Amino acid sequence: MSGCGLAALEAALAPAPWFRELWPSLPGLGLPHATVVAGAIAQTVWNHRTGRAPGHGMADIDIVYFDPDDLSAQAEKVAEARLTRLFAALPVRLDVKNQARVHLWYEARFGRAIQPYRSVDDAIATYPTTATAIGIRPDGAGGIACCAPFGTDDLFALVVRSNYRLVSQAVYEAKAERWRAMWPELRIVPWGSSGPNRASADSGAAILP
Repeated sequence: MSGCGLAALEAALAPAPWFRELWPSLPGLGLPHATVVAGAIAQTVWNHRTGRAPGHGMADIDIVYFDPDDLSAQAEKVAEARLTRLFAALPVRLDVKNQARVHLWYEARFGRAIQPYRSVDDAIATYPTTATAIGIRPDGAGGIACCAPFGTDDLFALVVRSNYRLVSQAVYEAKAERWRAMWPELRIVPWGSSGPNRASADSGAAILP
């Protein structure tokens, strides 16, 4: 899709065990709009670009879905437990979240109330950095459908830049420093130096079908 660099993205992800084993299975998991998002994608690309092993620095794999009909924490936990069993061979933890219920816990965790998300794509557009505001799922024809509201230029250039939609300065800087310890090649754009193209995120550019 436009803005996503699908060929380069697939080439970077292909060596990763999680991509080979988990990504093709998403449609059969019984989770509406199941999508792999954020760190697992960005960190795999960073490893590919810097010549590191695919799993270097990866603590978990974020899988999100969107089910407004069941906003219970219990349903989310059941989904995570089921996927953890299904993919027990993967060497990293699975973090499974229903994006339809984020608004129910966000304020308690981050001190700021947010409106309910309208979709997985809506949620991705608020993720903390332009490089990690990304999600993938199979497109139904053997390829990748990609949501990248800010494109993938920062991701492939190893640039960490804040998406100011929700993230605070403290959270952004803590993430950036943690990542730089694992990937010294990253270029961290200081908080307040420049923002992402908010218009592209709000217009829905490069959004999953």
